Amino acid sequence: MISLQFIDTETLTEEMSGVKEWIRDFVRSYDKEVGELYYSFCSDEYLYKMNVDLLGHDFYTDIITFPLNECETILSAEFHISIDRIKDNAVTFNRSFKDELHRVMAHGVLHLIGFDDLCEEDEMEMRKQEDRCLSMRLQDNMTTRQQE
Repeated sequence: MISLQFIDTETLTEEMSGVKEWIRDFVRSYDKEVGELYYSFCSDEYLYKMNVDLLGHDFYTDIITFPLNECETILSAEFHISIDRIKDNAVTFNRSFKDELHRVMAHGVLHLIGFDDLCEEDEMEMRKQEDRCLSMRLQDNMTTRQQE
């Protein structure tokens, strides 16, 4: 099950079209299964407060991930994503808002799969895997348009 919740931000209907299927597809491509993935989209201030209160981190971030199990094959987690950070990062990295949003959504799942980004080498691999996941989304979108 994949749940999408908007806490104190606008609902992103267009950006979420087909996203659940895309996540299931790319998770399967790593020989994993979706268990329960809860995505909560919020403001910078909401996520900052969560980061300080729950993790003791006094900084803004784009995503916080809380794994819900320790199973290596069935992925379950809560993801909290700042829409404000996504908007800023999209401008900073010269990406569309939708691409940056989906990149961050994939990023959280990739952490569950076992990818990390603590050192430069790991960060390069994480970007490569994010790009791989995004390319699957783009392929799905092209296939859907061709079928219409």
